[in-house]
Amino acid sequence: MSRGIWQELAALTPARIGLGRTGSAQTTAETLRFALAHATARDAVHTPFDADTVASGIAALGLATLVAESAADSRQTYLLRPDLGRRLSADSRDRIAALAADPVDLALVVGDGLSSSAVRAHACAMVAALLPHVRREGWSLAPVMVARQARVALGDEIGEILGARLVLMLIGERPGLSTPDSLGIYLTHAPRIGRNDGERNCISNIHGAGLSPDMAAFKAAWLMREALARRLTGVALKDESDGALNHTARGAIG
Repeated sequence: MSRGIWQELAALTPARIGLGRTGSAQTTAETLRFALAHATARDAVHTPFDADTVASGIAALGLATLVAESAADSRQTYLLRPDLGRRLSADSRDRIAALAADPVDLALVVGDGLSSSAVRAHACAMVAALLPHVRREGWSLAPVMVARQARVALGDEIGEILGARLVLMLIGERPGLSTPDSLGIYLTHAPRIGRNDGERNCISNIHGAGLSPDMAAFKAAWLMREALARRLTGVALKDESDGALNHTARGAIG
């Protein structure tokens, strides 16, 4: 296959294809690009999460916020002990419990996960895109939790404490060599400690070259409506929001 065809294919994907060689090795330029991508991915994992700034950005949208921590007391502990990232610290558990009042429809949690870069870049825009859907549906919303050293399942404990019918976790996804700042959304009905991954729905690849916050919010709102109506999430709830989107688009054209 000619070099020109490889260049055309490479322009259509962020995948590392058609890299070229010098003898039996990759070119110096490609080796340096790979090293930069690898360093950027590592930085996304290890850069400290500025939870206070993210919480301030969300508060500017008119929402109450609280910064919380998992039971992992450092980034090294978080990476070596995933189980601790799934549970709240004792202090955070007490502070969240003090906020709990009447049951709510939705608990919204923002966690750093494996990419603080993703949360810094996209979390506030994602919350802003979700808010019109939440308000249109009339869903009651707990104070937004911004959590350090968080794994996905941390939202289950938070949602249980707050008496939420649904928990929606926005979290930094594991960075790749082409996308270090991808945000994911995880939805769980009737959250409680012990829920497993098969009981959640996931919307992934929210970033500048992927799914937009507006599209992700549309999908999340569709899933939330269906989850409340069917009283479930996970493998039993398939994302069929594209059909609803096509119907909405046809209505707008008509």
